[in-house]
This record gives sequence, C-alpha cells and structure tokens, in this order.
Amino acid sequence: MRTRIRRSLLFALAVSLAMVGLVVPAFGPAHAASLVEVTSFGDNPGRMRMHLYLPDSRPARPAIVLAMHGCGGSGPGFHSGSEFASLADRYGFVVIYPTATQQAGFGNCFDTWSDAAKRRGGGSDPVSLVSMINFVHRQHGGDLDRVYATGSSSGGMMTNHMLAVYPDVFRAGAAFMGVPYNCFANAADYPPGASQCTGGTMNRTPQQWGDAVRQAYPGYSGPRPRVQLWHGTNDTLVPYQLLQESIEQWTDVFGLGQTPTSIDTPQSNWNRRRYADSHDTVQVEAYAVQGAGHSLPSGGMAAAAVQFFGLTTPTTPAPTTPPPGSGACRVAVGVNAWNNGLTEDLTITNTGTSAVNGWSLVFTLPGGQVITSGWNASYTPSSGQVTARNVAHNAAIPVNGSITVGFQATHTGDAAGPSAFTLNGAPCALA
Repeated sequence: MRTRIRRSLLFALAVSLAMVGLVVPAFGPAHAASLVEVTSFGDNPGRMRMHLYLPDSRPARPAIVLAMHGCGGSGPGFHSGSEFASLADRYGFVVIYPTATQQAGFGNCFDTWSDAAKRRGGGSDPVSLVSMINFVHRQHGGDLDRVYATGSSSGGMMTNHMLAVYPDVFRAGAAFMGVPYNCFANAADYPPGASQCTGGTMNRTPQQWGDAVRQAYPGYSGPRPRVQLWHGTNDTLVPYQLLQESIEQWTDVFGLGQTPTSIDTPQSNWNRRRYADSHDTVQVEAYAVQGAGHSLPSGGMAAAAVQFFGLTTPTTPAPTTPPPGSGACRVAVGVNAWNNGLTEDLTITNTGTSAVNGWSLVFTLPGGQVITSGWNASYTPSSGQVTARNVAHNAAIPVNGSITVGFQATHTGDAAGPSAFTLNGAPCALA
C-alpha cells in the first residue's frame, strides 16, 4: 500500500513539475525569429540538448540569458510557455533554452545533486551549460560580461547552483521556486516528494548555507552575481519556507545582515524584500507571491527578472576581439546604380572551419546612401553603420557555403559599395 501511495505521489509530482514554466504568458510573443536547435556546442557531459533563440534585432554583442525548465519539461516547452522570448525581441538579448536529460526518478531534471555537478569543472549538467554559453559567444558574439541565469523549479534550483559553482560566469540570476545551493545531499535525496531538502524541515544557519557556496569554488575572491528569488506562499511541492533558507544563504555570501534594507509591494500580491550593500546596490531581493502555488513565473515576473538583470536599459557593449577562427568569411559585392537609386547584392561565404548558425553582418554605407527595402536579411539602421541579420531560412551557413542577401537604397551621388565587413564580429575578406 505504501509503495502504491509513493508511486502515485511521484506521478502527481512529475505531472505538476511538467507544468512548471508552461503557464500562459501575460502577452503572446509576436516575433519572426524562431527557436533553433544546436546539435554540437562543445563539451556535453550532461548529454543535454540546446535550443537557441536569436531575436531578429539585437546588438553586435548581445547579452545571454540561460532559461531553464522544470522537471519533466523541455527547453522548447519553457520557450513557448514563458515570456523570455518576447522580452528578447523587445530588448535584444539571446536566450539559451537547455533541455535536461537526467532522470532523478521521473525525468528531465537538472543535476543539482551529484558530486560531479557540485565541483567546478567536475562534469554533468553545469559543464554542458557553460559550453552552451561559450558557443553563443563564439558563434553569435554573445557578451560574456552580461550572462544571466534563470529558471523554474528544477531550473530555479539549477540557477542557484550555477551562481555558486560558476560565479565568474554570471552577472546575476533569478530563481523561481528553487532551493539553496547544496540543499540536496545526493541523487537519492533529490525527488522532492521524498527529499530531506524539500521535506519542509530543512533549516541551516546563514553561515552554513554561505559556507556551502564558498566551498563550491574554493579561493574565489571576485565579484558575486546578484540574486533574485521568487516563491509562492502556497507552494507545497517545493515548500515556501525554503525561500527564507535561500535568502539566508545569499545574504551571508554577500556579507549582508538578515534584516531587509527595504520592504515593499511592487505589484498586488508581490511582497518584496531587498538587501542592499553599503553602496546601496541591491545584491539580493526576494519575492513572496501571496496565494501562489508551484506555478511561477507568470503575470510579468519574467519581465521583473529581466529588469533586475539590467537588460531593459539600452547598453553599448565594449568592443571585443573575436576568438581566432570565429566567423572567418568572404563577401562579394554587386552594385547596380541609376540616377539617385541602387540595388546591392552581398554574397557571404563561410571560409571558416565550423558552420555558422545565426549571423550578423556589419558594414558602413557611403554618405548619402539610405536603405529603403531589403531581402533575405533585416537591416538596422537604414544608413551609416548598418547591421544585417539573418532571417529564419538562412541562419545557417555551412563551411565553404554561401548565401546572398541584398537591399535597395537611395543615394546622393556616391553609389559605391561598402569597403569593409565583419561577420559575428570577425573581419571578412572582400572578394
């Protein structure tokens, strides 16, 4: 009888977790960009799948958001059921949607329990996730100074986990319905329905929680990523009291007291506690969502996370030197001009050693030229330094492969083509 009850509990738990991150968003995504699976992104000891969302309009060095699903879910499911893609369209950051494949009793949970996952560079899912981030940097010019983690349930647990194990990789994180780092002793303790961690009795001191984070990367003395925490007060699957344990962990890591520096209600039913340092920088903030169960994020919470990351304010990333071999290319220019108009074809050839999956081509138009329409790419702005970005059907350029894009423009006498191009930040040769 007990076995039957336990199986029923685990089945109900799996169904509940599968629903995490599949809440209908407050506003539907209206974008032309699409989710693309990347099948070879680097070292992948966790045997994870990677899906990537590249908004059509983004800067040359976009920020990177790692968005992680709950147990039983998937990267594509979290993409379609959360607001992060719509926010990426609005603010120009790139979103990585990983899919976990670890079982932990019922399937597709991020590994926050194994010894390998708890060691920096030890293996399992954390190493795979860092490989995904580095892939976006290599292939799409992702800004390694602006990398953020977020996730729901198992993904929220992994958010806290990654901030602890790789503090030098992330600038901030937002964990929805997560648990403190190192809450799970091992794989046997993981399934929340039978776990000491989520059994409702977990209670350590702030220093004990903080020591766990400090031991994750011994000797690290650099800046720590800022932390945002969310939990529903009626969550019984991952008990609400674990929010307080997470607060205690991260405030201790930052050397902050347990008394909030401010308390407010930014939105109905959202009770927020903030913990700022001596420079008035909020390092930790926690939201108790009144009456909510195991169903976050919803109702604008993703937007609040993106705002906490600082991605709602336009930024001008510092220039960087692309790594050797990334985006090696050749561009052939064909111009057909008349009176005060012209059309221009650009044939882009990948001369590198790896396929390009998503691209941006930057060039400067001669003075007086203004793009009026284009094909096979989106162009912003219409004059001066222009960035052409791929559309859905030509995101991939295989090794030695070519694609042709083009535009029509007006001119005031100078009908020459651009004299230089860069592809994903790397200079191209002129054919």
